[in-house]
Amino acid sequence: MYDHIGLKVRDLAASLKFYRAALKPLGHVVGSSDDSGAGLGPKDAPALWLYPDADARGGAHVAFRAASRAAVDGFHRDGVKAGGRDNGGAGLREDYGAGYYAAFLLDPDGHNVEAVYME
Repeated sequence: MYDHIGLKVRDLAASLKFYRAALKPLGHVVGSSDDSGAGLGPKDAPALWLYPDADARGGAHVAFRAASRAAVDGFHRDGVKAGGRDNGGAGLREDYGAGYYAAFLLDPDGHNVEAVYME
């Protein structure tokens, strides 16, 4: 349905560090990066774009599909190590749906970032 998503970030280097680490367990890589922004996603298909903006305020919610529970776990673990803040550890969210396994992080700008695996 969506082709790409753009997020405004105050500190491009800090955000790139966070997203590179958090999305690596999901198979995402940096596809493009310069002073004007950075694109991440599957190899040769960046779909999340980060744009520097000194007035960025966060508040978006972006969810990434994971291939396994282990990938969700890695997203949360590696994202926290790279500067993300825990917003809900990896685990089943039965109130969201049967077999909904997810983790939530706040990125350096306060965007709520989720990795989800549906069993």
